[in-house]
Amino acid sequence: MADDFKGFKRLNFFTGFQTTADDWNDLVRYQVEKHKLHNRLFHGPGVLPGALGGLKVAARGRADLSVEVATGYAIDGEGNDIYVAEPEIKTLNPGDFKLPATAYLVVKYAEDLTDFVSYKANLEYKGHRRVAEKVKIDWIITEPDIAREVELCRVQLTKDVKRITDAKDPAEPKANEIDLRFVPAAGVVGTTLAPAMLRDLQEMLGDARQVYGHMFHSLRILTASDVLNTVSSLDLFMRLGLVDKRNLPSLFEMLFDNQEALIQDVEANYPQFSSKKEFASFKKHVELLQNMFQEGGFSQEFLVNVVGYQKKSTENLTTIFSAKLKQKAREAEPAALGASEAVLEKLKVRSDELGPTLDVEGVKLKLSDTIDVLEKRSEADHKFRIVDARDKYRTRQKLKYPDGVIVEDVGVAFEGGYAEWECSNIVPNKDVIVLMRTDYVHGDWEAEVTVNGKKIPNCVCKGDDRRFRWRNWPFKIPAEYVGDTFLSIRLTPITADRDVNLFRLWFYQPA
Repeated sequence: MADDFKGFKRLNFFTGFQTTADDWNDLVRYQVEKHKLHNRLFHGPGVLPGALGGLKVAARGRADLSVEVATGYAIDGEGNDIYVAEPEIKTLNPGDFKLPATAYLVVKYAEDLTDFVSYKANLEYKGHRRVAEKVKIDWIITEPDIAREVELCRVQLTKDVKRITDAKDPAEPKANEIDLRFVPAAGVVGTTLAPAMLRDLQEMLGDARQVYGHMFHSLRILTASDVLNTVSSLDLFMRLGLVDKRNLPSLFEMLFDNQEALIQDVEANYPQFSSKKEFASFKKHVELLQNMFQEGGFSQEFLVNVVGYQKKSTENLTTIFSAKLKQKAREAEPAALGASEAVLEKLKVRSDELGPTLDVEGVKLKLSDTIDVLEKRSEADHKFRIVDARDKYRTRQKLKYPDGVIVEDVGVAFEGGYAEWECSNIVPNKDVIVLMRTDYVHGDWEAEVTVNGKKIPNCVCKGDDRRFRWRNWPFKIPAEYVGDTFLSIRLTPITADRDVNLFRLWFYQPA
């Protein structure tokens, strides 16, 4: 079917339909063109990674100008299937090129009419009974055109080229070395990994995510974040069904490289950890996996080794970094929670000036920012505003804190809509305690809070007090939501028929 056709027509058989050779050829052509259309739109052109030998090009080890092309499967830009059933040796002839030059090894789809037959009884009845689908592998000098050919490798040839070799560094091949960086890959969906192996991989990634997350978030070992991101991404691909033999090698390579960087960081900056025997075991396992990977040949045995060694590595790191710390965290959790609540309760009723630094119940806090509501410069600097309120009004109050100290302040009250503002001078990855001076006679409200577009736990103002009405009502922004030096905060009341009032805001972080 021509490229400019505007639709498909299928043969429709019925009783008495007298078919001709053209009808049957149309039937075959319909099936072929539909298959090619599917290939073009759903897979795209390129080599199918992991199929058979992956059409991998390698030097022959004979110090000559020949290479070996492994078996494999590819799709060209027209959607043709390119199937190489047997390895093929291709020798480059320097005389075909004006050196120095870049030579490209490409594979092309080809068709040949075969099995010719003629009938002696009637010589008009003759023709080829089959169409052989073939491939041609050739060296060319022009940049490959993906519409009609698929690149398998390229080589930058020098004038005195004597042999072609595998690249010592595949990421940066030198002259006369095989360059595989520009080989296109056809798209594939689904996985051929066994269910048991998928389960083992998911367990391995789940355990690894915990220990590397602990190393980064709790111990602040920054290079652990790269390993954590790689593990989390791999876990995400697993859940989407996108991990298969074709892409696992490159994913594992990234994991091994990031683990190597982590090892170097710990050895240089954390001797208390690198001196442990478990760390030496972890390092050895990573080195073994890197060596296996560099030797080439992704196999089931290699995959089993990766899972086994990574599980053991996670156990070693858990022993070093997590076991005792987790135990201490479990023991200290009730006390820590109580201390945190005690600090917030003290701050809530504090009438003294909330200065640049505070020491409350042994907890040292540092002021990052403050907003004086209804003071024009302060509101403008912090982009403070009330949006879409059903009712909004200024209020000046001269009220008491629970200790009897009288404070006069001016603020704003609103019902419906939301309040939003920005605060700066924030230290990332640390909790932020927000204190809001409010008239507590209007308590018993709840509000949703978002920080830089992400929802955090609601702010709940429980109870009220008609005698001692001032409170510095607190809510905490957990460290995992503090990812920048400034925060954009939105407070949206969700309690019906209750107004929220704000007079002043303070933002503290652990000193």
